[in-house]
Amino acid sequence: MVCLTTDNGANITQAVSLHNYIRLQCFGHILNMAINNALKDQRIDKAVASFKEVVSAFSYSWRKKRELLKIQQKLHMPENCLISNCDTRWGSLQSMIGRYLEQEKAITQVLSSDRKSLSLIPKWQTVCVMVSINKALADFTDALSGEDLP
Repeated sequence: MVCLTTDNGANITQAVSLHNYIRLQCFGHILNMAINNALKDQRIDKAVASFKEVVSAFSYSWRKKRELLKIQQKLHMPENCLISNCDTRWGSLQSMIGRYLEQEKAITQVLSSDRKSLSLIPKWQTVCVMVSINKALADFTDALSGEDLP
């Protein structure tokens, strides 16, 4: 064995050093931590929370899911479900944002049809922040997924 690739957990670091192995920090784990730190901004937190609230409302309501499907069909949009974010994977944040932006028109129609859900519709400023975040995360994904750039 040449070395072990690990995250930065204290228990893992200690175990590797106790056995005198060479440890290589996982680039993906370090990148995930860096992206999560970069996203720690009040405006971004509010925007992400807003999108999460919308996704949650649809994931817990079969009526909203049914209405979303009807409107997607009516508008000839892809019949895709919304995607939840997993805090430990930055790619899932981009997936959640991208899917929301793809389905924004249908989502807004569903939420607008129910007075109780009107407050869930994100403001245009929130959507602008999320468009920028989506672009930045997509650029990271593209740069790291290139076959020519191991």
